[in-house]
Amino acid sequence: MRFDEVLYNDEVLDALDAMNFQECTPIQELAIPIAERGSDLIAVAQTGTGKTAAYLLPVIDQLADGGFPQDAVNCVVMAPTRELVQQIDQQMQGFSYFIPGISSTAIYGGTDGKTFDQQKRGLTMGADVVIATPGRLIAHLQMGYVDLSQVSFFILDEADRMLDMGFFDDIMKVVSYLPKNRQTLMFSATMPPKIQKLARQILTDPEEIKLAVSKPAEKIRQTAYVCYERQKEALLLSLFKATPPDRVIVFASSKLKVKQLARALRGRHLAVEEMHSDLDQSRREEVMLGFKAGRVKILVATDIVSRGIDIDDISLVVNFDVPHEAEDYVHRVGRTARAERDGQAITFIGEKEQCRFRQIEQLIEREVEKGEVPAELGATPSYGNGSSRRSSGSRGRKDRGGKDRGGKDRGGKDRRGNNRHSKDRKPRNHQSAKDSQPTQAKQSPQASQSPRKSHNSRKPRSPKSNNSNTSS
Repeated sequence: MRFDEVLYNDEVLDALDAMNFQECTPIQELAIPIAERGSDLIAVAQTGTGKTAAYLLPVIDQLADGGFPQDAVNCVVMAPTRELVQQIDQQMQGFSYFIPGISSTAIYGGTDGKTFDQQKRGLTMGADVVIATPGRLIAHLQMGYVDLSQVSFFILDEADRMLDMGFFDDIMKVVSYLPKNRQTLMFSATMPPKIQKLARQILTDPEEIKLAVSKPAEKIRQTAYVCYERQKEALLLSLFKATPPDRVIVFASSKLKVKQLARALRGRHLAVEEMHSDLDQSRREEVMLGFKAGRVKILVATDIVSRGIDIDDISLVVNFDVPHEAEDYVHRVGRTARAERDGQAITFIGEKEQCRFRQIEQLIEREVEKGEVPAELGATPSYGNGSSRRSSGSRGRKDRGGKDRGGKDRGGKDRRGNNRHSKDRKPRNHQSAKDSQPTQAKQSPQASQSPRKSHNSRKPRSPKSNNSNTSS
């Protein structure tokens, strides 16, 4: 479905045309007509499917037609991190480029006094669209100069992530400042019970959209290495030695581990920076700018960048630690293979992380191919039972036929087939990821079609916006 079949304002369509956005993604095709009808909506779709445009475009389309209060906040968009807030604001500027009467402001923490004053001016003057993190918006609200009584649209992006970060009370606090007569749109990558509870409290008779269960993109080549925790750093360096890193994100489980790993990689003279919540806003922006520009080859980060960054040419994602939640694996590896590109995702599975990785394989409905740890790193755990095994090429190893160098096979028989009195051991499953990948049928969403409206086909100046129709 084309955008001019679901949107009506000529200036909005001109901006999309200038950005070379022609066809709706499935989430946009389903969500935009519902939002245009004024219904509340809860939409479940994974990151990278175009959710940002799915809620911004219908709001901009309606604001552009007029009939809303002047010099008042008409829409509040809440997101969990400052990076995602900034990304949404950039998209907002692009989509509304040819509509000078629509204004927006980004509200987030970690800034200096000058930026805080700029945010205050935007709120008091009544920016049409306020895009904010919960905590910083509440800080402004409590100072008494923000009026949200005329808000017509309230949007929650990455709602599950906000609840994971403990923002439930903050969300409800912001809701207490909003009028009851409003339209609420909630977007989430997953639908756990806590999201259903939140939806019941803040939405009214919502329509629901649920796209396919979150799975990594087909173009991502996934590999995992079973190893001991102490082997992970050497394994990472071995991979980087074989293939020099270029535009790589390495995810670690904690700020402390991010700092330690970044320090170790710098010691090997690699162009690396770290990203975590201890950095102030200016430093985080500096790091991301260097990474986007290519000056930084490796970004070591916590899950703070598993959502909310939009860089299309990330070549490799490394899970130095298995994520605690299976869904976070999908978000992490979803940083690569964007915009129809290929990508690679590698995960290191420590001896205590195997259970979590099996949950990931159950979620994505496939067995991830297990790579061979280099022999010089020593013995590694077996996947599934915790016992040690020799790395390929190490002394005393078994060959692929299950025989050791003395000619005894794994079943305890000698070359003449005579039984030896030992317990049988099950061989590892070497089924390839390709063989185990299920066939997924494409979904054909049904969406109500609005009459096509012609619009000016002139070629305007290109808006200052990210040129990706699938940014989340």
